[in-house]
Amino acid sequence: RAAEWQLDQPAWSGRLRITAKGSTAFIKLEDKSSGELFAQAPVEQFPGIAVEGVTDSSRYFVLRIEDGNGRRAFIGIGFVDRGDAFDFNVALQDHFKWVRQQSELARQAQELEQGPKLDLGFKEGQTIKLNIANVKKKEGAAGSTRPRPAGPGGLSLLPPPPGGRSGSGERPAPLPGTPITDALLSWPQPSAAPAADVWGDFAKASG
Repeated sequence: RAAEWQLDQPAWSGRLRITAKGSTAFIKLEDKSSGELFAQAPVEQFPGIAVEGVTDSSRYFVLRIEDGNGRRAFIGIGFVDRGDAFDFNVALQDHFKWVRQQSELARQAQELEQGPKLDLGFKEGQTIKLNIANVKKKEGAAGSTRPRPAGPGGLSLLPPPPGGRSGSGERPAPLPGTPITDALLSWPQPSAAPAADVWGDFAKASG
């Protein structure tokens, strides 16, 4: 109980800092002016025996200080401002929350290493089939379509229109510099109608 301490006559007053090295937090009591270390309390677990709150106040705590040579002592500390005591608690809680997260991540990584590993490599003789749509071959590439035959002067000629004549009954004008020969342009001629008498069968009928 903090009420049993001589609160009006503290044995020492100064500043308190919390540092961390690895998973261990260190509560350091230092001189306000020079920063000289007065006492230090290593904390490996919180809540724990290294730092405990009193039963009758939220501003007072009991620290287990160590001198590095194996000697330990329990002292009582208190904060004038209640907000400083709250920050002291939160700083310790945040540190050990981070320690638990790091421990959990390390455990998960170890389980992944020890677990069965997926073999995504190809087995001997195994093949896969890829369907690639909308792939256009470049001109001149292997397997491309056969080019159209070009006429004189490097111009390609289209086949004649059906019926051999244009809609106006006139032949289209030849391309400039291209002679009109039977080898280039072929206009089909209309075949002669048969001269048979369509009434021949009726002429043989009687009556």
